[in-house]
Amino acid sequence: MNPIQILWVDDEIHLLKPHILFLEKKNYKVTPCTNGADALDFVKEHNFDVIFLDENMPGLSGLETLSEINNSISNVPIIMITKSEEEFIMEEAIGSKIADYLIKPVNPNQILLSLKKNLDHNRLVSERTSINYQQEFRKISMDLASVNSYEEWIAIYKKLVHWELELEHIDDAGLLSILESQKQEANQIFFKFIKNNYSDWFYDDDAPILSHQLFKDIILPEIETSEKTMVIVVDNLRYDQYYALEKTIANYYKKQEEKPFFSILPTATHYARNAIFSGLTPLEMATKHKDIWLGENDEGGKNMHEEEFLKRQLKHLRKDLPFSYHKISNTKAGKDLIQNYNSYKNNKFNIVVFNFVDMLSHAKTDTKVIKELTSDDKAYRALTDSWFQNSPMLELIKKAQKDNIKLIITTDHGTVNCSKPTQVIGTKAIASNLRYKTGRSLTFQDKDVYAEHDPKQIFLPQEHMNSSFIFAKDNLFFVYPNNQNHYTKYYKDTYQHGGISLEEMIIPCVIFNPK
Repeated sequence: MNPIQILWVDDEIHLLKPHILFLEKKNYKVTPCTNGADALDFVKEHNFDVIFLDENMPGLSGLETLSEINNSISNVPIIMITKSEEEFIMEEAIGSKIADYLIKPVNPNQILLSLKKNLDHNRLVSERTSINYQQEFRKISMDLASVNSYEEWIAIYKKLVHWELELEHIDDAGLLSILESQKQEANQIFFKFIKNNYSDWFYDDDAPILSHQLFKDIILPEIETSEKTMVIVVDNLRYDQYYALEKTIANYYKKQEEKPFFSILPTATHYARNAIFSGLTPLEMATKHKDIWLGENDEGGKNMHEEEFLKRQLKHLRKDLPFSYHKISNTKAGKDLIQNYNSYKNNKFNIVVFNFVDMLSHAKTDTKVIKELTSDDKAYRALTDSWFQNSPMLELIKKAQKDNIKLIITTDHGTVNCSKPTQVIGTKAIASNLRYKTGRSLTFQDKDVYAEHDPKQIFLPQEHMNSSFIFAKDNLFFVYPNNQNHYTKYYKDTYQHGGISLEEMIIPCVIFNPK
Protein backbone atom coordinates (compact mmCIF):
# COMPACT_ATOMS: atom_id res chain seq x y z
CA MET A 1 0.00 0.00 0.00
CA ASN A 2 1.45 3.36 -1.05
CA PRO A 3 1.91 5.85 1.82
CA ILE A 4 -0.29 8.93 2.08
CA GLN A 5 1.57 11.93 0.61
CA ILE A 6 1.59 15.03 2.86
CA LEU A 7 2.97 18.48 2.04
CA TRP A 8 3.71 20.37 5.28
CA VAL A 9 4.33 24.09 4.81
CA ASP A 10 5.73 25.97 7.83
CA ASP A 11 8.58 28.48 8.15
CA GLU A 12 9.58 26.71 11.38
CA ILE A 13 9.42 23.22 9.93
CA HIS A 14 12.57 22.17 11.81
CA LEU A 15 10.62 22.41 15.07
CA LEU A 16 8.11 19.89 13.74
CA LYS A 17 10.59 17.05 13.25
CA PRO A 18 9.04 14.92 16.07
CA HIS A 19 5.61 15.26 14.42
CA ILE A 20 7.01 14.23 11.04
CA LEU A 21 8.76 11.16 12.51
CA PHE A 22 5.53 10.19 14.28
CA LEU A 23 3.58 10.35 11.01
CA GLU A 24 6.23 8.46 9.05
CA LYS A 25 5.99 5.60 11.56
CA LYS A 26 2.27 5.53 10.72
CA ASN A 27 3.09 5.06 7.01
CA TYR A 28 2.59 8.71 5.99
CA LYS A 29 5.17 10.34 3.67
CA VAL A 30 5.82 13.98 4.64
CA THR A 31 7.41 16.52 2.29
CA PRO A 32 8.61 19.52 4.34
CA CYS A 33 8.44 23.06 2.94
CA THR A 34 9.39 26.38 4.57
CA ASN A 35 7.51 28.98 2.51
CA GLY A 36 4.48 29.61 0.32
CA ALA A 37 6.37 30.17 -2.94
CA ASP A 38 8.10 26.79 -2.77
CA ALA A 39 4.78 25.20 -1.78
CA LEU A 40 3.20 26.42 -5.03
CA ASP A 41 6.02 24.79 -7.00
CA PHE A 42 5.62 21.54 -5.08
CA VAL A 43 1.89 21.26 -5.76
CA LYS A 44 2.49 21.77 -9.49
CA GLU A 45 5.10 18.99 -9.62
CA HIS A 46 3.66 16.38 -7.20
CA ASN A 47 0.34 14.83 -6.31
CA PHE A 48 -0.31 15.27 -2.61
CA ASP A 49 -3.16 13.69 -0.68
CA VAL A 50 -3.29 16.44 1.93
CA ILE A 51 -1.55 19.77 2.72
CA PHE A 52 -0.74 21.22 6.15
CA LEU A 53 -0.37 24.98 5.86
CA ASP A 54 0.93 27.43 8.47
CA GLU A 55 -1.08 30.66 8.49
CA ASN A 56 1.68 33.02 9.71
CA MET A 57 4.69 32.86 7.34
CA PRO A 58 7.01 35.53 5.91
CA GLY A 59 6.57 36.29 2.22
CA LEU A 60 3.37 34.70 1.03
CA SER A 61 1.10 34.33 4.05
CA GLY A 62 -0.80 31.15 4.70
CA LEU A 63 -4.07 32.65 3.44
CA GLU A 64 -2.38 33.97 0.27
CA THR A 65 -0.77 30.58 -0.33
CA LEU A 66 -4.14 28.92 0.28
CA SER A 67 -5.77 31.10 -2.37
CA GLU A 68 -3.04 30.32 -4.92
CA ILE A 69 -3.20 26.58 -4.24
CA ASN A 70 -6.98 26.61 -4.65
CA ASN A 71 -6.50 28.25 -8.05
CA SER A 72 -4.20 25.39 -9.08
CA ILE A 73 -5.88 22.38 -7.46
CA SER A 74 -9.28 22.24 -5.83
CA ASN A 75 -9.65 18.63 -4.72
CA VAL A 76 -6.83 18.31 -2.15
CA PRO A 77 -7.84 18.88 1.51
CA ILE A 78 -5.88 21.74 3.11
CA ILE A 79 -5.53 21.88 6.89
CA MET A 80 -4.68 25.35 8.22
CA ILE A 81 -2.43 25.56 11.30
CA THR A 82 -2.04 28.89 13.12
CA LYS A 83 -1.00 30.50 16.39
CA SER A 84 -3.78 33.05 16.07
CA GLU A 85 -7.23 32.61 17.54
CA GLU A 86 -8.58 35.76 15.94
CA GLU A 87 -12.06 35.16 14.58
CA PHE A 88 -11.60 36.97 11.26
CA ILE A 89 -8.67 34.71 10.34
CA MET A 90 -10.72 31.60 11.12
CA GLU A 91 -13.64 32.93 9.08
CA GLU A 92 -11.45 33.80 6.11
CA ALA A 93 -9.78 30.39 6.17
CA ILE A 94 -13.08 28.54 6.50
CA GLY A 95 -14.57 30.71 3.75
CA SER A 96 -11.72 29.55 1.53
CA LYS A 97 -12.97 25.96 1.98
CA ILE A 98 -10.23 24.55 4.17
CA ALA A 99 -10.72 20.99 5.37
CA ASP A 100 -9.76 21.68 8.99
CA TYR A 101 -8.40 24.40 11.29
CA LEU A 102 -5.85 23.65 14.06
CA ILE A 103 -4.37 26.08 16.60
CA LYS A 104 -0.75 25.79 17.74
CA PRO A 105 0.74 24.17 19.63
CA VAL A 106 -0.54 20.96 18.05
CA ASN A 107 0.35 17.50 19.24
CA PRO A 108 0.87 14.46 16.99
CA ASN A 109 -2.48 12.90 17.90
CA GLN A 110 -4.31 16.07 16.83
CA ILE A 111 -2.56 15.85 13.47
CA LEU A 112 -3.41 12.16 13.16
CA LEU A 113 -7.07 12.77 14.03
CA SER A 114 -7.32 15.51 11.40
CA LEU A 115 -5.78 13.21 8.80
CA LYS A 116 -8.19 10.40 9.57
CA LYS A 117 -11.14 12.79 9.57
CA ASN A 118 -10.26 14.06 6.12
CA LEU A 119 -8.71 11.03 4.43
CA ASP A 120 -10.31 8.03 6.13
CA HIS A 121 -13.63 9.66 6.99
CA ASN A 122 -15.74 7.75 4.47
CA ARG A 123 -14.15 4.40 5.31
CA LEU A 124 -14.45 4.91 9.08
CA VAL A 125 -18.04 6.14 8.82
CA SER A 126 -18.95 3.22 6.54
CA GLU A 127 -17.45 0.67 8.91
CA ARG A 128 -19.18 2.15 11.96
CA THR A 129 -22.49 2.54 10.09
CA SER A 130 -22.33 -1.10 9.00
CA ILE A 131 -21.68 -2.30 12.54
CA ASN A 132 -24.42 -0.09 13.99
CA TYR A 133 -27.02 -1.26 11.46
CA GLN A 134 -26.16 -4.92 12.01
CA GLN A 135 -26.79 -4.39 15.73
CA GLU A 136 -29.99 -2.44 15.04
CA PHE A 137 -31.16 -5.06 12.52
CA ARG A 138 -31.62 -7.59 15.30
CA LYS A 139 -33.52 -5.10 17.44
CA ILE A 140 -35.84 -4.12 14.58
CA SER A 141 -36.48 -7.81 13.84
CA MET A 142 -37.48 -8.38 17.47
CA ASP A 143 -39.71 -5.29 17.40
CA LEU A 144 -41.45 -6.59 14.27
CA ALA A 145 -42.21 -9.84 16.05
CA SER A 146 -44.16 -8.06 18.78
CA VAL A 147 -45.42 -4.76 17.32
CA ASN A 148 -49.05 -4.19 18.29
CA SER A 149 -49.83 -0.46 18.16
CA TYR A 150 -49.76 2.40 15.68
CA GLU A 151 -47.19 4.22 17.86
CA GLU A 152 -44.84 1.24 17.58
CA TRP A 153 -45.34 1.18 13.81
CA ILE A 154 -44.41 4.85 13.53
CA ALA A 155 -41.23 4.19 15.54
CA ILE A 156 -40.29 1.15 13.43
CA TYR A 157 -40.90 2.92 10.14
CA LYS A 158 -38.86 5.94 11.18
CA LYS A 159 -36.01 3.60 12.18
CA LEU A 160 -36.12 1.94 8.77
CA VAL A 161 -36.08 5.33 7.04
CA HIS A 162 -33.17 6.44 9.24
CA TRP A 163 -31.09 3.43 8.23
CA GLU A 164 -32.08 3.76 4.60
CA LEU A 165 -30.65 7.29 4.62
CA GLU A 166 -27.54 6.22 6.56
CA LEU A 167 -26.75 3.23 4.33
CA GLU A 168 -27.10 5.18 1.09
CA HIS A 169 -23.74 6.81 1.90
CA ILE A 170 -21.78 3.57 2.14
CA ASP A 171 -20.69 1.21 -0.58
CA ASP A 172 -22.16 -2.06 0.66
CA ALA A 173 -24.75 -3.59 -1.63
CA GLY A 174 -25.18 -6.51 0.76
CA LEU A 175 -26.36 -4.34 3.65
CA LEU A 176 -28.69 -2.39 1.38
CA SER A 177 -30.21 -5.68 0.23
CA ILE A 178 -30.71 -6.76 3.85
CA LEU A 179 -32.42 -3.45 4.65
CA GLU A 180 -34.68 -3.81 1.63
CA SER A 181 -35.67 -7.31 2.75
CA GLN A 182 -36.39 -5.98 6.24
CA LYS A 183 -38.59 -3.23 4.79
CA GLN A 184 -40.52 -5.82 2.78
CA GLU A 185 -41.00 -7.97 5.88
CA ALA A 186 -42.17 -4.90 7.81
CA ASN A 187 -44.69 -4.01 5.10
CA GLN A 188 -46.12 -7.52 5.08
CA ILE A 189 -46.67 -7.41 8.86
CA PHE A 190 -47.96 -3.82 8.63
CA PHE A 191 -50.53 -4.92 6.04
CA LYS A 192 -51.93 -7.48 8.50
CA PHE A 193 -51.99 -4.83 11.23
CA ILE A 194 -53.98 -2.41 9.04
CA LYS A 195 -56.32 -5.14 7.88
CA ASN A 196 -57.08 -6.05 11.50
CA ASN A 197 -57.27 -2.55 12.99
CA TYR A 198 -58.06 0.12 10.37
CA SER A 199 -61.86 -0.01 10.59
CA ASP A 200 -61.73 0.33 14.39
CA TRP A 201 -59.81 3.62 14.19
CA PHE A 202 -62.97 5.49 13.17
CA TYR A 203 -64.72 4.46 16.38
CA ASP A 204 -61.85 4.16 18.88
CA ASP A 205 -60.36 7.00 20.93
CA ASP A 206 -57.03 5.17 21.01
CA ALA A 207 -56.32 5.71 17.33
CA PRO A 208 -53.80 7.70 15.31
CA ILE A 209 -54.54 11.07 13.79
CA LEU A 210 -56.04 10.39 10.35
CA SER A 211 -56.18 12.69 7.32
CA HIS A 212 -59.59 14.18 8.13
CA GLN A 213 -58.45 15.05 11.69
CA LEU A 214 -55.13 16.65 10.74
CA PHE A 215 -56.28 20.24 10.28
CA LYS A 216 -58.51 20.47 13.36
CA ASP A 217 -56.27 18.55 15.77
CA ILE A 218 -52.74 19.54 14.70
CA ILE A 219 -52.65 22.47 12.27
CA LEU A 220 -55.43 24.72 13.60
CA PRO A 221 -54.08 24.96 17.18
CA GLU A 222 -50.73 26.15 15.79
CA ILE A 223 -52.45 28.73 13.59
CA GLU A 224 -54.52 30.08 16.47
CA THR A 225 -51.54 30.46 18.81
CA SER A 226 -49.27 32.11 16.23
CA GLU A 227 -49.37 35.55 14.67
CA LYS A 228 -48.94 34.22 11.13
CA THR A 229 -48.52 30.69 9.74
CA MET A 230 -47.50 29.26 6.37
CA VAL A 231 -48.87 25.77 5.74
CA ILE A 232 -47.18 23.90 2.88
CA VAL A 233 -48.70 20.66 1.60
CA VAL A 234 -46.36 18.73 -0.69
CA ASP A 235 -48.43 16.19 -2.56
CA ASN A 236 -47.12 12.63 -2.42
CA LEU A 237 -44.19 13.28 -0.04
CA ARG A 238 -42.80 10.21 1.68
CA TYR A 239 -40.95 10.42 4.98
CA ASP A 240 -37.54 9.73 3.42
CA GLN A 241 -38.10 12.51 0.87
CA TYR A 242 -39.12 14.90 3.63
CA TYR A 243 -35.88 14.19 5.52
CA ALA A 244 -33.92 14.98 2.36
CA LEU A 245 -35.56 18.43 2.28
CA GLU A 246 -35.27 19.00 6.03
CA LYS A 247 -31.50 19.52 5.84
CA THR A 248 -32.02 22.66 3.78
CA ILE A 249 -35.05 23.86 5.73
CA ALA A 250 -32.90 23.74 8.89
CA ASN A 251 -30.87 26.68 7.54
CA TYR A 252 -33.90 28.92 8.01
CA TYR A 253 -36.16 27.22 10.56
CA LYS A 254 -35.73 25.20 13.73
CA LYS A 255 -38.02 22.24 14.21
CA GLN A 256 -40.55 22.68 17.00
CA GLU A 257 -42.30 19.34 16.73
CA GLU A 258 -42.74 16.40 14.39
CA LYS A 259 -46.19 14.82 14.39
CA PRO A 260 -46.53 11.79 12.10
CA PHE A 261 -50.07 10.86 11.12
CA PHE A 262 -51.80 8.23 8.99
CA SER A 263 -53.28 8.75 5.56
CA ILE A 264 -56.78 7.39 5.17
CA LEU A 265 -57.53 4.67 2.63
CA PRO A 266 -57.35 4.91 -0.28
CA THR A 267 -53.98 6.65 0.03
CA ALA A 268 -54.80 8.71 -3.05
CA THR A 269 -55.11 12.46 -3.55
CA HIS A 270 -58.83 12.40 -4.34
CA TYR A 271 -59.59 10.96 -0.93
CA ALA A 272 -56.71 11.90 1.38
CA ARG A 273 -56.14 15.55 0.44
CA ASN A 274 -59.84 16.39 0.23
CA ALA A 275 -60.17 14.84 3.69
CA ILE A 276 -57.47 17.16 5.05
CA PHE A 277 -59.13 20.30 3.70
CA SER A 278 -62.70 19.34 4.51
CA GLY A 279 -62.07 17.79 7.91
CA LEU A 280 -64.41 14.99 6.82
CA THR A 281 -64.18 11.39 5.73
CA PRO A 282 -64.95 10.67 2.06
CA LEU A 283 -68.35 9.28 3.05
CA GLU A 284 -69.17 12.48 4.94
CA MET A 285 -67.97 14.63 2.03
CA ALA A 286 -70.12 12.68 -0.41
CA THR A 287 -73.12 13.06 1.90
CA LYS A 288 -72.77 16.66 3.13
CA HIS A 289 -71.13 18.33 0.13
CA LYS A 290 -72.70 16.72 -2.91
CA ASP A 291 -72.23 19.94 -4.87
CA ILE A 292 -68.41 19.77 -4.78
CA TRP A 293 -67.60 16.11 -4.12
CA LEU A 294 -66.83 14.04 -7.21
CA GLY A 295 -67.00 10.26 -7.04
CA GLU A 296 -64.95 7.70 -8.92
CA ASN A 297 -67.19 7.73 -11.97
CA ASP A 298 -67.81 11.49 -12.09
CA GLU A 299 -66.01 13.49 -14.75
CA GLY A 300 -63.71 16.40 -13.93
CA GLY A 301 -60.80 17.12 -11.61
CA LYS A 302 -61.48 15.59 -8.22
CA ASN A 303 -59.29 18.01 -6.25
CA MET A 304 -60.64 21.24 -7.69
CA HIS A 305 -62.54 22.34 -4.58
CA GLU A 306 -59.97 22.18 -1.79
CA GLU A 307 -60.24 25.88 -0.97
CA GLU A 308 -64.03 25.64 -0.70
CA PHE A 309 -63.72 22.52 1.47
CA LEU A 310 -61.42 24.45 3.81
CA LYS A 311 -63.79 27.44 3.96
CA ARG A 312 -66.64 25.14 4.93
CA GLN A 313 -64.52 23.39 7.56
CA LEU A 314 -63.60 26.73 9.14
CA LYS A 315 -67.24 27.79 9.08
CA HIS A 316 -68.26 24.54 10.73
CA LEU A 317 -65.59 25.10 13.42
CA ARG A 318 -66.78 28.72 13.79
CA LYS A 319 -63.33 30.09 13.04
CA ASP A 320 -63.09 33.41 11.23
CA LEU A 321 -59.46 33.33 10.10
CA PRO A 322 -58.28 35.24 6.99
CA PHE A 323 -56.33 32.88 4.72
CA SER A 324 -55.26 32.37 1.13
CA TYR A 325 -55.03 29.14 -0.84
CA HIS A 326 -52.56 28.46 -3.68
CA LYS A 327 -52.00 25.34 -5.77
CA ILE A 328 -48.67 25.20 -7.61
CA SER A 329 -48.61 22.76 -10.51
CA ASN A 330 -46.39 24.55 -13.05
CA THR A 331 -43.59 27.10 -13.39
CA LYS A 332 -45.86 30.07 -14.01
CA ALA A 333 -47.93 29.40 -10.89
CA GLY A 334 -44.71 29.16 -8.89
CA LYS A 335 -43.41 32.50 -10.20
CA ASP A 336 -46.77 34.16 -9.52
CA LEU A 337 -46.73 32.80 -5.96
CA ILE A 338 -43.40 34.51 -5.24
CA GLN A 339 -44.19 37.73 -7.12
CA ASN A 340 -47.48 38.15 -5.23
CA TYR A 341 -46.03 37.28 -1.83
CA ASN A 342 -46.67 40.73 -0.33
CA SER A 343 -50.37 40.46 -1.13
CA TYR A 344 -50.95 37.49 1.18
CA LYS A 345 -48.05 37.42 3.66
CA ASN A 346 -50.03 39.23 6.39
CA ASN A 347 -52.92 36.75 6.44
CA LYS A 348 -53.48 34.79 9.62
CA PHE A 349 -52.45 31.75 7.60
CA ASN A 350 -51.77 30.69 4.04
CA ILE A 351 -52.06 27.25 2.47
CA VAL A 352 -49.80 26.34 -0.46
CA VAL A 353 -50.06 22.98 -2.25
CA PHE A 354 -47.05 21.90 -4.31
CA ASN A 355 -47.78 19.17 -6.82
CA PHE A 356 -44.24 18.49 -8.11
CA VAL A 357 -43.54 15.21 -6.31
CA ASP A 358 -46.85 13.74 -7.46
CA MET A 359 -46.09 14.88 -11.02
CA LEU A 360 -42.68 13.23 -10.70
CA SER A 361 -44.19 9.88 -9.70
CA HIS A 362 -46.57 10.00 -12.68
CA ALA A 363 -43.73 11.03 -14.99
CA LYS A 364 -41.72 7.98 -13.88
CA THR A 365 -44.57 5.84 -15.17
CA ASP A 366 -44.95 7.64 -18.49
CA THR A 367 -41.50 9.03 -19.35
CA LYS A 368 -38.48 6.87 -20.13
CA VAL A 369 -35.95 9.54 -19.09
CA ILE A 370 -37.59 10.00 -15.68
CA LYS A 371 -37.62 6.23 -15.22
CA GLU A 372 -33.86 6.26 -15.69
CA LEU A 373 -33.38 9.22 -13.33
CA THR A 374 -35.51 7.67 -10.58
CA SER A 375 -34.42 4.06 -10.83
CA ASP A 376 -34.66 3.51 -7.06
CA ASP A 377 -35.65 5.26 -3.83
CA LYS A 378 -32.22 6.90 -3.45
CA ALA A 379 -32.47 8.47 -6.91
CA TYR A 380 -36.11 9.45 -6.27
CA ARG A 381 -35.05 11.28 -3.09
CA ALA A 382 -32.17 12.98 -4.88
CA LEU A 383 -34.38 14.22 -7.70
CA THR A 384 -36.95 15.52 -5.20
CA ASP A 385 -34.22 17.39 -3.34
CA SER A 386 -32.80 18.76 -6.61
CA TRP A 387 -36.23 20.17 -7.46
CA PHE A 388 -36.55 21.66 -3.97
CA GLN A 389 -33.19 23.46 -4.12
CA ASN A 390 -34.39 25.44 -7.15
CA SER A 391 -38.09 25.63 -6.36
CA PRO A 392 -40.56 28.39 -5.43
CA MET A 393 -41.17 26.34 -2.28
CA LEU A 394 -37.68 27.11 -0.99
CA GLU A 395 -38.02 30.77 -2.03
CA LEU A 396 -41.30 30.93 -0.12
CA ILE A 397 -39.69 29.40 2.97
CA LYS A 398 -36.87 31.97 2.87
CA LYS A 399 -39.35 34.85 2.60
CA ALA A 400 -41.53 33.48 5.39
CA GLN A 401 -38.51 33.11 7.67
CA LYS A 402 -37.51 36.74 7.16
CA ASP A 403 -41.05 37.80 8.10
CA ASN A 404 -41.01 35.62 11.24
CA ILE A 405 -43.85 33.39 9.99
CA LYS A 406 -44.40 29.97 11.55
CA LEU A 407 -44.03 27.10 9.06
CA ILE A 408 -45.93 23.81 8.86
CA ILE A 409 -44.96 21.23 6.24
CA THR A 410 -47.09 18.17 5.58
CA THR A 411 -48.44 15.94 2.81
CA ASP A 412 -51.54 13.98 1.88
CA HIS A 413 -50.03 10.51 1.34
CA GLY A 414 -46.82 8.79 0.34
CA THR A 415 -45.95 6.49 -2.50
CA VAL A 416 -44.40 3.06 -2.94
CA ASN A 417 -42.19 1.54 -5.62
CA CYS A 418 -44.33 -1.24 -7.10
CA SER A 419 -42.55 -4.32 -8.40
CA LYS A 420 -45.04 -7.21 -8.41
CA PRO A 421 -48.40 -7.59 -10.21
CA THR A 422 -51.52 -9.11 -8.73
CA GLN A 423 -54.48 -9.96 -10.92
CA VAL A 424 -57.93 -8.37 -10.61
CA ILE A 425 -61.05 -8.93 -12.69
CA GLY A 426 -64.02 -6.59 -12.82
CA THR A 427 -66.34 -4.55 -14.97
CA LYS A 428 -65.17 -1.59 -17.06
CA ALA A 429 -66.59 0.77 -14.43
CA ILE A 430 -64.07 -0.13 -11.70
CA ALA A 431 -61.51 2.48 -10.63
CA SER A 432 -58.38 2.73 -12.77
CA ASN A 433 -55.93 3.24 -9.88
CA LEU A 434 -53.21 0.56 -9.68
CA ARG A 435 -53.19 0.30 -5.87
CA TYR A 436 -56.91 0.27 -5.09
CA LYS A 437 -60.08 -0.69 -6.92
CA THR A 438 -63.73 -0.04 -6.26
CA GLY A 439 -66.71 -1.44 -8.09
CA ARG A 440 -69.02 -4.43 -8.36
CA SER A 441 -68.16 -8.07 -8.94
CA LEU A 442 -64.45 -7.76 -8.22
CA THR A 443 -62.41 -10.95 -8.39
CA PHE A 444 -58.94 -10.87 -6.83
CA GLN A 445 -56.26 -12.77 -4.92
CA ASP A 446 -57.43 -12.75 -1.28
CA LYS A 447 -53.92 -12.90 0.15
CA ASP A 448 -52.86 -9.78 -1.78
CA VAL A 449 -55.57 -7.36 -0.73
CA TYR A 450 -57.55 -5.85 2.09
CA ALA A 451 -61.14 -6.11 0.88
CA GLU A 452 -63.96 -4.05 2.37
CA HIS A 453 -67.33 -5.26 1.11
CA ASP A 454 -69.19 -2.65 3.14
CA PRO A 455 -67.24 0.58 2.39
CA LYS A 456 -69.34 2.57 4.86
CA GLN A 457 -67.60 0.67 7.66
CA ILE A 458 -64.43 2.59 6.81
CA PHE A 459 -66.32 5.76 5.87
CA LEU A 460 -66.02 5.44 2.10
CA PRO A 461 -68.90 6.19 -0.28
CA GLN A 462 -70.50 3.28 -2.08
CA GLU A 463 -70.87 4.17 -5.75
CA HIS A 464 -73.37 1.37 -6.42
CA MET A 465 -75.23 -1.25 -4.48
CA ASN A 466 -72.81 -4.14 -3.80
CA SER A 467 -69.75 -2.02 -4.66
CA SER A 468 -66.68 -2.87 -2.61
CA PHE A 469 -63.14 -1.53 -2.17
CA ILE A 470 -59.90 -3.50 -2.36
CA PHE A 471 -56.45 -2.21 -1.42
CA ALA A 472 -53.18 -3.77 -2.59
CA LYS A 473 -50.56 -4.65 0.02
CA ASP A 474 -46.87 -3.65 0.24
CA ASN A 475 -45.40 -3.31 -3.30
CA LEU A 476 -48.09 -4.98 -5.43
CA PHE A 477 -50.02 -3.36 -8.27
CA PHE A 478 -53.23 -4.48 -9.97
CA VAL A 479 -53.29 -5.82 -13.53
CA TYR A 480 -56.09 -7.24 -15.65
CA PRO A 481 -55.85 -10.65 -17.36
CA ASN A 482 -56.01 -9.00 -20.80
CA ASN A 483 -52.52 -7.94 -21.94
CA GLN A 484 -51.20 -8.75 -18.47
CA ASN A 485 -47.58 -9.13 -19.59
CA HIS A 486 -47.63 -5.77 -21.38
CA TYR A 487 -49.01 -3.87 -18.40
CA THR A 488 -46.79 -5.71 -15.93
CA LYS A 489 -43.72 -4.61 -17.86
CA TYR A 490 -45.05 -1.06 -18.28
CA TYR A 491 -45.88 -0.44 -14.61
CA LYS A 492 -43.18 -2.52 -12.92
CA ASP A 493 -40.85 -0.38 -10.76
CA THR A 494 -43.05 2.70 -10.93
CA TYR A 495 -44.17 4.77 -7.95
CA GLN A 496 -47.85 4.36 -7.15
CA HIS A 497 -50.20 5.23 -4.30
CA GLY A 498 -53.66 4.26 -3.12
CA GLY A 499 -52.86 1.05 -1.25
CA ILE A 500 -51.41 -0.14 2.04
CA SER A 501 -47.74 0.31 2.85
CA LEU A 502 -45.66 2.08 5.46
CA GLU A 503 -44.47 4.49 2.77
CA GLU A 504 -47.99 5.49 1.74
CA MET A 505 -49.73 5.61 5.11
CA ILE A 506 -47.26 6.94 7.72
CA ILE A 507 -46.55 10.52 6.70
CA PRO A 508 -45.07 13.68 8.25
CA CYS A 509 -46.57 16.84 9.64
CA VAL A 510 -43.75 19.05 10.95
CA ILE A 511 -44.01 22.37 12.76
CA PHE A 512 -41.15 24.89 12.51
CA ASN A 513 -40.29 28.21 14.12
CA PRO A 514 -38.22 30.77 12.20
CA LYS A 515 -34.57 31.15 13.19
